[in-house]
Amino acid sequence: MQLPWLEAHSPFPDTRLALGADSEAPGLLAAGGDLSVGRLVKAYTQGIFPWYSEGQPILWWTPDPRMVLPVAEFKLHRSLRKTLTKFLRAQGCEVRVNTAFERVIQACATTPRDGQHGTWILPEMVQAYIELHQHGVAHSVETWVNGELVGGLYGLNLGQMFFGESMFAHRTDASKIALAGLVALCRQRNIPLIDCQQNTGHLASMGARPIPRAEFERHLSTLVGVRQPQTWAYDPYCWTTLGL
Repeated sequence: MQLPWLEAHSPFPDTRLALGADSEAPGLLAAGGDLSVGRLVKAYTQGIFPWYSEGQPILWWTPDPRMVLPVAEFKLHRSLRKTLTKFLRAQGCEVRVNTAFERVIQACATTPRDGQHGTWILPEMVQAYIELHQHGVAHSVETWVNGELVGGLYGLNLGQMFFGESMFAHRTDASKIALAGLVALCRQRNIPLIDCQQNTGHLASMGARPIPRAEFERHLSTLVGVRQPQTWAYDPYCWTTLGL
């Protein structure tokens, strides 16, 4: 099967045409196109995301199954609860939203995904997601200690869906604190599902699980179009949604 090549205005192929589990690249749908704001929003709306390495064309993926974190099923383990309680009470420790998006994505770009060498967040990807952030689509959740950015994550919000992209930690549990903060914010904003894209043991331990792509796309069809307040801001009250 020849991989479809996207020109500037080409629509994405039907996701059912993505390479299957028996291929060398399960979930690969197409190549080419661009990383414009409009293209990326259309991609995520259909459950498609870009992921490629230096020297490759832009590659578009739609895995089956899809790893998701239902926020109602988030597992706040005793150790993380203890860490969060201590963090939230400590002077100089805070969670922020969208105060250092560029620094977060740059830090993520230096942190390889599990089982990989190097980074998939190339300079053109960084710039594309910064533009999404400037358009109010991409957001960062950040862990700060005494004025130092020590961990965080970024992703996209469309309607009642959050699409997680990457996270980093420069201190123990800093990314877990940011993830818990994201879950708390999602609960507060009535966002029931976080897309995790890839299956990792770390995310599975916190309640994420794989679902069939068709089921994931059904969620998208009902959640992405729901109007939400556009402003993302940290609200300490959100922690009550986790019982903190």
